[in-house]
Amino acid sequence: MTKHGQPSNATDHSKPLAKWLDKPQQHDYPAAAPYLSLIAGPKAVSRAVKALEQADTVSFKAKDLLRAAGLPLLPADDPDVAKELGRVRAGTALSPCLVIRASRKAGTTARIADGYHRICASNHLSEDTVVSARIAGF
Repeated sequence: MTKHGQPSNATDHSKPLAKWLDKPQQHDYPAAAPYLSLIAGPKAVSRAVKALEQADTVSFKAKDLLRAAGLPLLPADDPDVAKELGRVRAGTALSPCLVIRASRKAGTTARIADGYHRICASNHLSEDTVVSARIAGF
């Protein structure tokens, strides 16, 4: 597996491979804040966003991110998923997703703060598509 979403064992060249930026775009962090504010107060949201900004970019399979978050796979014809699939087909590098780590102590699942549609689009390419993400605790 390569660093930016290209499985080393990929043999099916009929599907495009997702490309990823090295770091999230600056507008992704404020985009995550409204969602996070639904599950935490302003101080915790501020700490989480700062932690995401400082986190390393890592890679996980799309199917594992969806499972960890307990979220369903959105259909390929969902407008936002279709838009992300179009970006992949155009060869546009996607912004890494922003994820809040699950807490066994608090009994929470992972939270996709930004990038759910990118993860779903990646899963439609192959459930083993590697997704770049920044992960931080809450």
